[in-house]
Amino acid sequence: MYRFFEQLSSRIAAPFMAESSRNSKVWQCRCGQSLFFRNSQCLACSAALGYQPEQSRLSSLQPGQQADTWLLDADPEAGVFRRCANLDSPAACNWLLPANDHDALCIACSLNHTIPDLSIAENHERWRKVETAKRRLVAQLISLGLQVLPKTFSEEAGLAFDFIGVDLDGKPPTTGHANGLITLDIKEADDAHREQVRVQMHEPYRTLLGHFRHEVGHYYWDRLIANSHWLEPFRGLFGDERASYAEALEQHYQQGAPLDWQQQYVSAYATMHPWEDWAETWAHYLHMMDAVDTALGFGMSARELDFDYQPFPSSTLYDPQHPGGAAFLSFVNAWIELAGMLNELSRSMGQPDFYPFVLPPAVIAKLHFIHLVIQQEGGRADEVLAP
Repeated sequence: MYRFFEQLSSRIAAPFMAESSRNSKVWQCRCGQSLFFRNSQCLACSAALGYQPEQSRLSSLQPGQQADTWLLDADPEAGVFRRCANLDSPAACNWLLPANDHDALCIACSLNHTIPDLSIAENHERWRKVETAKRRLVAQLISLGLQVLPKTFSEEAGLAFDFIGVDLDGKPPTTGHANGLITLDIKEADDAHREQVRVQMHEPYRTLLGHFRHEVGHYYWDRLIANSHWLEPFRGLFGDERASYAEALEQHYQQGAPLDWQQQYVSAYATMHPWEDWAETWAHYLHMMDAVDTALGFGMSARELDFDYQPFPSSTLYDPQHPGGAAFLSFVNAWIELAGMLNELSRSMGQPDFYPFVLPPAVIAKLHFIHLVIQQEGGRADEVLAP
């Protein structure tokens, strides 16, 4: 478990205390070759690979007794599985589902409501990129214990994705969320297009995974905050969401963010409306959790480096007296140190900063609030802080 130490030095005391990550991002094939989240075949021995989302693990596979069924080398007693039907599609899905499941698609692919028009040649590669990012999102949501429910199971409470292009009138779709349906303009998968939009919108960061993490934040606000005991605390921290969204949107694009927005928000866009503040902060929470978890999985450590960062004190937390507060604070301080190290690595390659954001104390309180909401709902967020 992360341990929080007070030291005379101003540098962070315990950036990466754990020996390994619970939710590792690197596994081993039966031949000993390292395997990564996106792999569907071992590059060394050509073994078939499959990702089991319930256990957050990638394993080499052995054929089962029945055709097109598989056993996990990592855990032969885990059951019999099938590979997702999208394995051989442009989506190139490497996920598994139980062999007795009546669906042909894994949980991630079953969220698709509309896939790109594959009669357009460019959409094959675009869809592959989009699905790669979406699987990363869904894997993290499951690992946190959050319910991932397809709209095919519940139209009212479920989640679905539309990956679409211009309509018959040549009008591009608007990327966003509405009632559990997340829409993405498929051109966002084109790096040049996405960078052009990023520059036009004066954004420091724009990625497919970032889109998904932001938009799914809106979905989980509906599921976890609206009509719950968290609603009034949310309003006290993020603001009153009953303020007109349309008016807030118009004001934001006419006047921009307040000059002092960096003191209270994670991004300029977060200033627009409490819903956007929540979604932006939610996305950053997922960024941070995944990056620190991945760093732990690879054994990264900054303990020997002399970063002169002042760690955040417990007073910055939403609930300073919460029993898990010290572990969460150690995680946040670990993230600050990791981001600083990775920013310098990016600069050494002449690339933009890995994490071009500054987290003020007010945002730490919002991040802690989100952590507590997720922990109460899924019961597993604290596990990432305690490998």
